[in-house]
Amino acid sequence: MFAAYFDCPGGPENLYMKDVTKPDPGEGEVLVQVSASALNRADLLQRRGQYPPPQGASDILGLEAAGRVAGLGPGCRGRWKVGDTVMALLSGGGQAQFVTVPEGHLMPIPKDMTFIQAAAIPEAWLTAFQLLHFVGKVQEGETVLIHAGASGVGLAAIQLVRLAKAVPIVTAGTPEKLRAAADAGAAVGFNYKTQDFSEKVLEFTQGAGADIILDCVGGSYWEKNLSCLSTDGRWIVYGLLSGGEVHGDLLARLLSKRASIHTSLLRARDKEASDKLFVQAFTEDVLPYFCGGASPRLQPLVDSVYPLHRIAEAHRAMEENSNIGKIVIQVPV
Repeated sequence: MFAAYFDCPGGPENLYMKDVTKPDPGEGEVLVQVSASALNRADLLQRRGQYPPPQGASDILGLEAAGRVAGLGPGCRGRWKVGDTVMALLSGGGQAQFVTVPEGHLMPIPKDMTFIQAAAIPEAWLTAFQLLHFVGKVQEGETVLIHAGASGVGLAAIQLVRLAKAVPIVTAGTPEKLRAAADAGAAVGFNYKTQDFSEKVLEFTQGAGADIILDCVGGSYWEKNLSCLSTDGRWIVYGLLSGGEVHGDLLARLLSKRASIHTSLLRARDKEASDKLFVQAFTEDVLPYFCGGASPRLQPLVDSVYPLHRIAEAHRAMEENSNIGKIVIQVPV
């Protein structure tokens, strides 16, 4: 089978399509013929040699995939049959023609949804769902500040906050991204390049601050985050786009607000936890809202689509940070 590959860490020019051995499903695993995958910043970091896959995971890029069941390994419990349309969050291997997935990690593709649309769901939406409900314990009426509001996770989080009857507010770096966040349901958005988002959050919340902050930026935002975090607020760090170094009295500031700081990496969780906690809960509680006629209707946003043989171009596009929503990789049959 063909797969996105690189022989040594480096720039996008190191990526190419490689003919590799097709995987065989093991105990309790399902073989999926991939029609579409999606690009994530973890793929860029892995390509640079900065984010190795977990032990035992495929070293092929791709943390999510959508396609059809092509085979069943021994011990499968009959939840799936050959030909079923499915999508999955992966620890690796999604940007290839076939991938093996533990059967409990598979989710059905909502009716009338294309493989391209479905590929934009697993990583972004499961990440946002996990951060909001399993880590942040979001409650009705709370205010949630979402950084990178026009990213895949950001746009998913906006809609999930609305679904939880809470109030999503965002930061983004361009007027176009702020408009996309507003279209997704953000109550208000702030351009972090031209506005002090901390002051604006306090103004919007009448001095109360945000109850939850979803932060993929890290170090450079810590002071402003703490300034606009509410008393007893939850600051959730799930990425470090600006680095992890902090200069200043973070702990005293955190303590003064009785606030808590949480960190999370979905990829680092073990298979059992991911299976039981996230995929099942997401499938039952959220997936029905992607179907036509649901209210509210949830929708993944696809920025652009690249065929697998143009994987290097897709990486360059993400590095430019201009995408609104997900960059999807179409895999040849």
